[in-house]
Amino acid sequence: MSKTEIAAYLVTLSYVGAFLFLSLKQARESGQPVWIFTRGSRSQRLPALLFKLGFAGGVLWPPVRGWLGGETPFGGLSGVPGLTLVIVGAVLALWAQLHMGRSWRIGAAEGEIGPIVDSGPFAFSRNPAFVGQALLFIGLFLVRPGLVELALALAVPVAIALQVRIEEGVLRRDLGAPYLAYQRRVNRWAGRSC
Repeated sequence: MSKTEIAAYLVTLSYVGAFLFLSLKQARESGQPVWIFTRGSRSQRLPALLFKLGFAGGVLWPPVRGWLGGETPFGGLSGVPGLTLVIVGAVLALWAQLHMGRSWRIGAAEGEIGPIVDSGPFAFSRNPAFVGQALLFIGLFLVRPGLVELALALAVPVAIALQVRIEEGVLRRDLGAPYLAYQRRVNRWAGRSC
C-alpha cells in the first residue's frame, strides 16, 4: 500500500473508532439508546445493511486487498484529492455527530427523536454527518480505485439516500411545524434555502 492509502486507511479507522466511541458516550449521557434502526420501520433494514457492509468493508477490505496484492482496474486516479476527501468527510461527520449531542441517533423511530439541531454544521446541511460519510467513501475510491472500493463508494450513498427519506418522514411526524420550517430554511445536502 502507498503512503496515501495507508493514511486514508488510518483516517477511516480513526473515524469508525471515534463514531462508535461517541455513539456509546452519547447513549450513556442521554440515557437513551442511539442505535434505533431495529425500532424503526422495516424499510430501514436495507439502509442499515448497506451501512454495515460499507463501514465493515472500509475497515476490513484494505488490509485484505494489501495482503492479496494486485493492480487496480481503474488506475490513474490521484490519491491526494481522495485523501483530502477522506479527511474532510471524517471531520465533517464527526463534527456533526458531536454537535448533535443528546439528539444523536443511528436510525429513526417515531417517539425516539431528539430536539431539532439547526446550528453549527446543521445550519448549512440537514444531513452533515451523511454528507461527510459520503465524501469519506468517495475519497477512499479515489485513493485506491478498485471494484470493491467502487461497490463501497456506491453502497454508502445509496444507504444515505434511503435513510434520509425515512428519517425525514419520522421527523415531520414527530416534530411537526418546527421541522417543516427547518426543512424550508436548510437544504437536504448543502446550502440554505432562504
